[in-house]
Amino acid sequence: MLQYAMIKFLLLFIFTITLFADSIKIANYNVQNLFDMHRDGGEYKEYVPSMHNWTPRILEIKLNNISDVICDMDADVIALQEIENSSILEQLQKKLKRVGCPYPYSAITDNKNSSIEVALLSRLPLKNIRELLVSQGSRDRPILEATVMIDAHPLILFVNHWKSKSNNGQESRRVRYAKVLAKRLNRLNSNQEYIVIGDFNSHYDEYQRMDKRVNDTQGKTGINHILKTIDNHTLITESEIINKAKGYHYNLWLELNPSQRWNYKFYNNRVGIDHILLPATLFDGKGIEYQNNSFSIFKPNYLFTKKGWIASWQYSGSRHKGKGYSDHLPIYAEFDFKPYQKEKAKEVKRGTIEQLYESDALDKPLSLDACIVILKRGKNAIIKQSKSGRAVYLYAVAKDLIEGHSYDLQINEIKYYNGLKEVVDLMLLADRGEVALDSYYLQTQALNPHNLLLQNQVFTNLRGIYKKGKLEIADKKIPIYFKRKNLIPKDGSKLKILYAHLGYYRKPQLVIYDQRDFILER
Repeated sequence: MLQYAMIKFLLLFIFTITLFADSIKIANYNVQNLFDMHRDGGEYKEYVPSMHNWTPRILEIKLNNISDVICDMDADVIALQEIENSSILEQLQKKLKRVGCPYPYSAITDNKNSSIEVALLSRLPLKNIRELLVSQGSRDRPILEATVMIDAHPLILFVNHWKSKSNNGQESRRVRYAKVLAKRLNRLNSNQEYIVIGDFNSHYDEYQRMDKRVNDTQGKTGINHILKTIDNHTLITESEIINKAKGYHYNLWLELNPSQRWNYKFYNNRVGIDHILLPATLFDGKGIEYQNNSFSIFKPNYLFTKKGWIASWQYSGSRHKGKGYSDHLPIYAEFDFKPYQKEKAKEVKRGTIEQLYESDALDKPLSLDACIVILKRGKNAIIKQSKSGRAVYLYAVAKDLIEGHSYDLQINEIKYYNGLKEVVDLMLLADRGEVALDSYYLQTQALNPHNLLLQNQVFTNLRGIYKKGKLEIADKKIPIYFKRKNLIPKDGSKLKILYAHLGYYRKPQLVIYDQRDFILER
């Protein structure tokens, strides 16, 4: 027995010192509410033992499914969210050991006021484990800090699970988390290597798309402004982070094409709310380094339904179904001791709006010079490059643009939405200043909804009669859509349309966004 134990120890020792000769994989996984079978009083109502079919058998299925994902992903260190307590974390560790992928080291926060915690599982020793309290006595989940020892080299991990946007989840709640974390990061040695990881309940470009209902910070965001993933209103790129000062971070979502930047669905929208943020010290050619282009989403087929949805843990009809995994897909990145290999800057082609209509997707970013914002409503806008040229719609990415200004823009992603061409990801390169707009609008005589070249143009000074969802102008009857129901006039109303977007939703239609866009005439 003693001899067997010695052999086992030697094998583990050899495994530990050779495991990271090439790289270490660090992952993040929100497991969607892993609760135990003890009635503690703080459970979510769906997870009270012996209620809603939350039974030992169903828990065993949940543990098996999570273990399958973790084993298949084969990460060396995993940050976890939505773990009830240390008891269920230990059960998960035991399950992983039984199925042949042990994680001997672990850490978890302990906030008695919160139903769920953040945790770490590791194949490597963890040291200096501590909690960063976000606010005393609140339900705010602490931030977990732990040092991972890689060949005697310390790498600090900060595991996060910020407040969601539901149930009074204004941005100030996430800013609170970010400020606590930024304060701690500021106290670190300037050469310290660390990783900020977790579920931030924020988009990588939150500063551009924050919803009005959660914006109680005048547009200031936790992930972008406090953790400094932007500079001068643009996201920090891979080439820029190398020379950035302490406190700035590169978001690894930018390693992927914009259409791939998601691991969660929120109201049917694909979003990336789990993040891995890196400081300049992981790009400086010293110690531990980020392995370029290693960031990815773990997405084997079994994590999706036949319809392409994420195979989340199933709870319906007030019962657990004993099927599914999590509503989040894991993300991961790899690190090693080799100097960071900077890649050549991605080629950006210069082009025109007309070129955006020639393909359904961009294989490379397209730089557009002198794009005039001829109409802006909320975060949406319409741009043209010339008075007689084509127009294109910017969907939810125009927050920092001003109507009547000319910009140089980098277009990263385009798509069709029910027939309407949209720009859904861009970068602001330069503001060229104000432009007079009158000559960029089209008049009544040019209105022809069947001419596809007119899609996304803005028409002005249209006069007609509203009848049954259509605007009658002379012998033309054109579908018209009012963005807000309270704007819809009575049938027979005479309208003067000051600004109308010729959009497309399965068929051409005039779109009216605001009360200022039309006048009721007598």
